[in-house]
Amino acid sequence: MTQRVDLATVMDRLAIDDLVTGYAVAVDDSDWTGYRALFTGDGRADYRDSGGVEGPAADVADWLEETMKLFPTRQHLIVNRRVAIQDLGGYPGDTAEVRADYVNPMRFESGEDFVCGGRYTFSLLRTEAGWRLRSVVVREKWRRA
Repeated sequence: MTQRVDLATVMDRLAIDDLVTGYAVAVDDSDWTGYRALFTGDGRADYRDSGGVEGPAADVADWLEETMKLFPTRQHLIVNRRVAIQDLGGYPGDTAEVRADYVNPMRFESGEDFVCGGRYTFSLLRTEAGWRLRSVVVREKWRRA
């Protein structure tokens, strides 16, 4: 690989990391317009494994907007990110996958705590506007109320 390809790969990884962080911040801050903007036009999200819904990102954002009202305080952390960018013979391609663990502490309006954890799978596509989410799949592994 040339230094130019190495630099492009590093820049892609930083942009992908920023996108995943933007996802967490949008959900935690109730920024549903921002949440929708993270996805491709045909992007989808699947929260069924944690008791939620699956569908187009815009519809899921509507569901999240209502559901997250139950938890006025939330701060989920996305960690252990494993990024795999499509390899085109030593050059980065236009698709990527991120598998990352999450811990999601939240608080009900009543003051009771709720915490869950699991793993995300993010599928990404490079677009003219930069990296965007094609899909998000949540696999909840545990929860404690």
